[in-house]
Amino acid sequence: MSLSGERLRALLGRPLRVTLKCGVFQGVLQCVNPDRSLLLRTVKNVETGRSTPGVKMFFGHEIVNVELLDEPDSGKGTAMLYKCTSAVEGNKQADAGLADCGPWSSSHVPLGSQLRASDSLKYSLSEKKDEENVEYTVVDCFQQKFEPAVLHLKQQCVISVAGEGVNLCRHGKLSWLEIGTKSHIFLFDIFLLGPQAFKNGLQMVLEDKNILKVMHDCRGISDCLFHQYGVLLFNVFDTQVADALQFSVATGGFLPHRVCTLQECLMQHLKIPSKWHAIMKSRQQMASENADIWFLRPFPAFLLKALALKAMYLLRLHASLMDNLMSDLTTVVRGYLNAYQSGSGDPLRSTKPTCTELPEELRQLAEIQKLRREKAIKDYRMNGDGLLIRPAMELEERNDPQDGNYGDHRD
Repeated sequence: MSLSGERLRALLGRPLRVTLKCGVFQGVLQCVNPDRSLLLRTVKNVETGRSTPGVKMFFGHEIVNVELLDEPDSGKGTAMLYKCTSAVEGNKQADAGLADCGPWSSSHVPLGSQLRASDSLKYSLSEKKDEENVEYTVVDCFQQKFEPAVLHLKQQCVISVAGEGVNLCRHGKLSWLEIGTKSHIFLFDIFLLGPQAFKNGLQMVLEDKNILKVMHDCRGISDCLFHQYGVLLFNVFDTQVADALQFSVATGGFLPHRVCTLQECLMQHLKIPSKWHAIMKSRQQMASENADIWFLRPFPAFLLKALALKAMYLLRLHASLMDNLMSDLTTVVRGYLNAYQSGSGDPLRSTKPTCTELPEELRQLAEIQKLRREKAIKDYRMNGDGLLIRPAMELEERNDPQDGNYGDHRD
């Protein structure tokens, strides 16, 4: 028997009890998504008695049955709305790997304690109040905010794109999509907007070949957007790739033995102070302790600002990396400009207008590359693969740079 979305939508605002394979929860129905997932607010774990603030999502493949309650705390079901009785469906759930208390529908670590432990992040963000004033808009509904946001994005030439969620790939779940422009940051609540957010305009923006999308390690979110929402990204500037390329240019052609995380790139290319490092570290720690943090609604304001800062800094990082990558071009062009102007002009009489011989200014690039390689060999150690061992930017959470275990390279 399938879960009737129309029947459940008629019960919005009513108290329900949801039984999963991993427990029993009750709360007030807030939303029914097309993928059969339910959003409940004021959620209580019937077995432990623990309440969860904000909104909680329950995926259709995890639900055993749904009951309508007389009162939110009565615990008595008056009507069985859905019951999973199919043996085939049960096998699918077992094979899915997410049926047994998926990270976004269970409470491994109480969110309340997590938020209390996030005081350092709140403090860091408040400290940055005078330093960074970022304007952002939370887009969590299609009325009023969504259409103006999409129209603004369509007019841009360059935007930054980042995502937050659990295991961002085709098997994960996207909760937030941050998109930044020079003048504003938009935080799209994909958790509440659902797939319609892409059908109503975001897909058009992300697939527009005339809009450059600045991202950091686009592999996971690209996989998620394509397989879950049918979005095929075009015209992407990946700051992780650009950083590795810039390292190669700076070392005369050598490649680094690992890629950099976003916070490493920010510290190296933008000289972001340690406050930003503290923000990123606290944000990562909260997410690793409990993935439910991305699905908490209302979402904490200090975390919203952290997401907005990430989108803003991505744009600045793009500008800095472009300057670095274009530095050799700028140097040679400057030499071109002065090649004839500073001379006497006599040699010009014998110069053929169609001469294609490689000028001295361009020949100097080979010497520059040679000097850079010699310096790189002195400054870096080399591993067995001929790759230069890159320092770890003094990030405390990183392992020894020689052991090859570097955790998540996206953030």
